[in-house]
Amino acid sequence: MGIQFQEEKRIFTLQTEHTAYQFKIDSFGFLLHLYYGERTEGDMDYLLTYYDRGFSGNPYEADRDRTYSMDVLPQEFPCMGNGDYRNTALVLKNGDGAYSCDFRYAGHRIYKGKYALKGLPAVYAAESQAETLEVVLEDRASRLQAVLLYGVLPKCDIITRSVRIINKGRKKAYIEKAASACLDFLYGNYDFISFYGRHCMERCFQRMPVSHGTYSIGSRRGTSSHQYNPAVILADEHATETAGLCYGMVFVFSGGFQMEVEKDQFNQTRAVMGLQSEQLCYPLPPEGEFIVPETVLTCSTEGFGQLSRNYHRCFRKHLCRGKYRDALRPVLINSWEADYFGFTGSSILRLADDAARLGMDMVVLDDGWFGERDNDDCALGDWYVNEKKLGGTLGELAENINRRGLKFGLWIEPEMISENSQLYREHPDWVMAVPGRKPVRGRYQLVLDFSREDVRQTVFDQICSVLDNANVEYVKWDMNRSIADVYSLKTNEQGRVLYDYVLGVYDFLEKLGKRYPDMLIEGCSGGGGRYDAGMLYYTPQIWCSDNTDAVDRVKIQYGTSFFYPASTVGAHVSAVPNHQTGRQVSLHTRGVVAMAGAFGYELDPAKLSPREQEEIKEQIRQYHRFAPLILNGDYYRLTSPYEEETGAWAFVSEDKSEVLLNVVMLEIHGNMTTNYVKLQGLAPEGIYEEEGTGRRYTGRALMAAGLPMPIELGEYLAYQMYFRRVE
Repeated sequence: MGIQFQEEKRIFTLQTEHTAYQFKIDSFGFLLHLYYGERTEGDMDYLLTYYDRGFSGNPYEADRDRTYSMDVLPQEFPCMGNGDYRNTALVLKNGDGAYSCDFRYAGHRIYKGKYALKGLPAVYAAESQAETLEVVLEDRASRLQAVLLYGVLPKCDIITRSVRIINKGRKKAYIEKAASACLDFLYGNYDFISFYGRHCMERCFQRMPVSHGTYSIGSRRGTSSHQYNPAVILADEHATETAGLCYGMVFVFSGGFQMEVEKDQFNQTRAVMGLQSEQLCYPLPPEGEFIVPETVLTCSTEGFGQLSRNYHRCFRKHLCRGKYRDALRPVLINSWEADYFGFTGSSILRLADDAARLGMDMVVLDDGWFGERDNDDCALGDWYVNEKKLGGTLGELAENINRRGLKFGLWIEPEMISENSQLYREHPDWVMAVPGRKPVRGRYQLVLDFSREDVRQTVFDQICSVLDNANVEYVKWDMNRSIADVYSLKTNEQGRVLYDYVLGVYDFLEKLGKRYPDMLIEGCSGGGGRYDAGMLYYTPQIWCSDNTDAVDRVKIQYGTSFFYPASTVGAHVSAVPNHQTGRQVSLHTRGVVAMAGAFGYELDPAKLSPREQEEIKEQIRQYHRFAPLILNGDYYRLTSPYEEETGAWAFVSEDKSEVLLNVVMLEIHGNMTTNYVKLQGLAPEGIYEEEGTGRRYTGRALMAAGLPMPIELGEYLAYQMYFRRVE
């Protein structure tokens, strides 16, 4: 059983194959956290200690017992107002204006299967694969309830957490901070690992010790953002890629988030993951309910690599949905870097001719096909086909591409509007803008108020009218700015708008997926600005970054791999000099790097030499061959591109019979030293034959001693080696 409740001591135990999570209901009705880590047996409440701590208050019921304080004890769901002065998971403003909350245990239930969240993405599982625990807490004075939700997926070593806040009282309350997960550790020295960045350089690895005080990351941008990813690791200070204790926290939400980690006065560590509290003041009327987005937890005692593989398996099979969850993805070519806004119907067909000749599967028409859109300062919101530019209907263009044996895809940006557009002239009140103030522009565009159903429905109808009249088998959903002017004319409760906006995006995506179940939707926000677990629920792959430079992508994809599986990573070979960096990298290296995900191209094949075109044909043949291993195999980071001269990673099949090793040389020097790459995840006693040379190695040798990389002249050389287990 994944969830057990011990009646006598009132202890809950959540168990996965390799971990245990335990908390108890104490004599006052508080939920005290006991343990999360390597799987253990028995009760862990002996870990709690009680002392008289100066200036740490005591619940009234404790009477003269000054050793009992919420300011010191580890908790499941700490709230402001009960004597805990550390970072809390919930801040409520009550109907009387007081910031006070005192949640106590009121009941629980355990059932088969995994809970779902209305209007929000969440991990899912069959009844045989998961169990759910619901614990009801109640504040007796206000009659507010918090229903703590725990989902346990034992085979994945995954525990999920969410919270429903319900107002059973008579007065309206306001939620000003809400987190779905809190981890309290009684002792230990931890490092905090986060993934920072910027547009065109997302998810850079950062590791720092947790020290006294609070360190916080998050997003105030209305999206999960390029700047910080809503996924973090708390690790033992000695943890490595292959050894040591570490904990992951991934927020399943595509809007603002806030993650805080704090070492308190007694060297205890608390980590809290939830919604961004700035501009959050969500009204909760009597009988109202608010759902805090889910946090996905995992614990590894075998370092970061195992933590990542726990998330990869969970997200591949229990978060991504639809036809393309398990299907191989088409090798596509996108028109953007080939022609930008300068395409015509004829040029797209020429691109299709080249794509078909080279063995690609799909042509994607990017920005510029709608309205009067010939540059980026107009026409967003005018979702009708520019037939003059295309030389016919979109349906005819798609049909002509299909005749060449190719699928057809389309770029859209539904959340945005240009001031120079027919839609804006008709509905200027539909944008996010503060009355009496000029709005903040981004990329010459404004944001549509997707918290409003009428706005969403109009845009949805326009886009469906386009999709219904052409055989579109792929859509790239883009979002190219942050939200600045948070204001909706449809409500006088502006503290709800950002949360409702994201729910509106999810509503649109849910309807789009149901209407076109065979269509592949790829998420994008200037590349990786909304690369999060929430979007993966609706879009099984996401454009990893607008930066297609292969050398930069080694680092970007390295950071991405800590949480998100390769099957979700949109990765393409682009033209050189690279359009973002100006760097020259060989076509072979660009191909090796792009094969770490859903593979494709961003270039004009007509500008390539005959030799390069033949090389592309071979790349596509190789990708088609290795795609099942890349998209479904276990992923191993073999080096850190931040610390070593190589970027190396491998895909290993579940039965350990196949291995695809990838290495990129990131540095070259005079009289170069030899770099050795050690593999991981092989059968130690197995014999592996390398396809290119026929040389055989034991799995143990490849893991313990590694392989020497060739010393060759040239920048950014890459190697791809395929091994098959032969005995």
